Amino acid sequence: MKLSTETTLSKFINTEKIAAYYELTKPGITFTVLASMLIGFVLGSGGTINFITMLHATFGTWLIASGTAAHNQFLEWRLDGKMKRTKKRPVPASKISPRQSIFFSLSLIFGGLIYLIAVVNFVAGFVSLLTTLIYLGVYTPMKRVSAVNVFIGAIPGALPPVGGWAAATGHLGHTGMWLLFGIVFLWQIPHVMAIAWVCKDDYSNAGFQMLPKNDPKGLKASTLIISCLVALLPVCYGLYFIGMNGWIYLSGALISSLVFLYYGLVFLKDRDKPSAKKLMFASFGYLPIVWGFVILDLLIL
Repeated sequence: MKLSTETTLSKFINTEKIAAYYELTKPGITFTVLASMLIGFVLGSGGTINFITMLHATFGTWLIASGTAAHNQFLEWRLDGKMKRTKKRPVPASKISPRQSIFFSLSLIFGGLIYLIAVVNFVAGFVSLLTTLIYLGVYTPMKRVSAVNVFIGAIPGALPPVGGWAAATGHLGHTGMWLLFGIVFLWQIPHVMAIAWVCKDDYSNAGFQMLPKNDPKGLKASTLIISCLVALLPVCYGLYFIGMNGWIYLSGALISSLVFLYYGLVFLKDRDKPSAKKLMFASFGYLPIVWGFVILDLLIL
C-alpha cells in the first residue's frame, strides 16, 4: 500500500524537478543575502521591530534574490558547462531547460519586486531592483571582459543590508546603513578573489576574466585583499563609534577581522592555491560571525 501511494504521488509530484528548481535559486547564497538584509532591518528598526513587516521583507527579498540567482545561471549556463565546479548545475546538466529557467527566474524577480513595493515600501523595492540590475546587467557580462568585475559585483553583494534598512525605515539616509554596506563590500572582495584563485583554471577555461589570469604572481590580488581587510577594521569600529552596537559586538568584530587579516597575510606571503583556500574558508565564516555578534550585542546590552 505504501509503495502504491508513493508511486501515485510521483505521477503528480516530480521531486527531482522540484529539487532542481530549488538548486537553481542558489539557496546558500540566498540565505546569506537574507541574513544581511535582516541585520539591516533589525539595526534600522532602532529597537522597535515590526515583525510583520520583517516577514514581508524576508519573503519579498527571498523571491527576488532567488530569481536573480536563477537568472544568472540562465545567462551563464553554457559557460557553467565548461567548469568542473558548475557543470552539474541544473541547466548545463539538462535537469531544467534554458526556457524553463528563464520563465522561473523572471517570475521570481518580478513577483518579488511587486511584493516588496506593494507590501513593504517603494524604497525597499527600488534597492532590490537596483541590486538585480547591477548584478545581472553589469557584473555578469563584465566577468567576461575585465577583472574589474570583482568591484562591480561587490556593490550588489553589499546592498542587502541597505534593502533591509530601507524596509524598516523607508529611507536611505543613515550612517549606520552605509557602514553595513561597507562591511559587506570590503568582505566580498577578498572572498571573491580567494575563490577565483582556488578555481582559477576553471575560470580561465570558461573565459572569465578573473584577476589570477592577468596576475600570475598574485601581487595585485594580495595588495587589494590586504587593503580591504585593513579597511574592515575602522569600518567595523564605526558601528560602535556611532552608538549602534556595544563592546560585545566591537570585541567580536575586531577579533574576527584580525583573524581574517591574518589569513590575508598568509596569502600575501605564499600567493598560491593552498593559502587562497585558507583565505576562502576564513571568508565563509567571517560574515556570519560578525552578524552573530551584532545580534548577541543587541540581545545582551
